[in-house]
Amino acid sequence: MIRGLLLAGGAATRFGGAKLLAAATDHATPIGVRAARSLLAGAGNALAVVRPGDAALAQALREAGCEILEAPDSLRGLGASLSSGVKASRDAQGWLVALADMPRIHAATHRAVAAAIARGAKLAAAADATGRRGHPVGFGADLYADLAALDGDEGARAVVERHRAWLEVVRVDDPGIHFDIDTRGDLSAG
Repeated sequence: MIRGLLLAGGAATRFGGAKLLAAATDHATPIGVRAARSLLAGAGNALAVVRPGDAALAQALREAGCEILEAPDSLRGLGASLSSGVKASRDAQGWLVALADMPRIHAATHRAVAAAIARGAKLAAAADATGRRGHPVGFGADLYADLAALDGDEGARAVVERHRAWLEVVRVDDPGIHFDIDTRGDLSAG
């Protein structure tokens, strides 16, 4: 099984907090729930990694269909969150990693990257027609040790660069692979 991991443990300091429960001006559903639903529709499952005590977000994501992992390590950053999710799903054939502040990614994009990992790719990433990579990113089980060793706020970029020769680029027609919400101003485009 390819395990969908929704990284939702950030502090949202640039946003001013509770970013994943905010809704875009043109969409009533909270951005974290939108991202979760897309991942679930594309991967068929999702483990959401959240900060301890973030009960409102955990409940919203649970209601969207996610399993929830309250990860104390997520307080240290994105890399620590990813590591926690991977360790909690060690038996997976691979992981499809999605960010909860990227609500516009199509389910078909998640499905395409997950399919690449299921076919045996060790590393796969969505990319637009020009080759510019975005999210989600898929990792095969061979990269477990690299992912489990992550810590702090740096995500898996170093893992991707270290294993660049293994990278399968998955071309998609999905502008959502580059769009994330960082500030309240981004909600008007979200």
